[in-house]
Amino acid sequence: MSRLYLFHKPYRTLSQFTDSEGRVTLAEYIDVPGIYPAGRLDHDSEGLLLLSDDGELIHRISHPKHKQPKTYWVQVEGQPNDDALAALRDGVELKDGRTRPARVRRLESVSLPDRQPPVDPRRHPVTQWLELIITEGRNRQVRRMTAHVGHPTLRLVRTAIGRWTLDGLAPGQWRCETLNAPRRKPRRSSTRRRP
Repeated sequence: MSRLYLFHKPYRTLSQFTDSEGRVTLAEYIDVPGIYPAGRLDHDSEGLLLLSDDGELIHRISHPKHKQPKTYWVQVEGQPNDDALAALRDGVELKDGRTRPARVRRLESVSLPDRQPPVDPRRHPVTQWLELIITEGRNRQVRRMTAHVGHPTLRLVRTAIGRWTLDGLAPGQWRCETLNAPRRKPRRSSTRRRP
């Protein structure tokens, strides 16, 4: 059995338990010894963070070869047109290479807790929420993708990783799930029979 902790990381919280600069960390919210994040969310991003004390589970969740889909709700500056969305769906060329194709759609409305401080409507009078689903996790990838198509990200909330979602968690809240260990494939014998 493995334990997986689902945490709603608030804005301006680090995805780690210690910080030499005195910034807010996971330790402000979670008092469970021996657990580590499966991946990370930037300081200025919000939403679902998964943690566990099972290294194999962390690897299965966070390693790019497993291609866990990650769902983000992204408030961007301006209103992306169909060409901008098509570019995201095709994959965009970033400094560290082309991204895999993303699934993207406009959201008419979102149900999220307010962020403090909120996005300033005087500085950003026209915005659009998008749902963006990617299967890789480069550094600040979603922000770089939306900026590449001319619509910088103003607010970013990860709402799901694979089958796990933020449902029922307010910012700063967490819950624990117990998972059955996956069945391992039997190893093939390395010995050969002699003829």
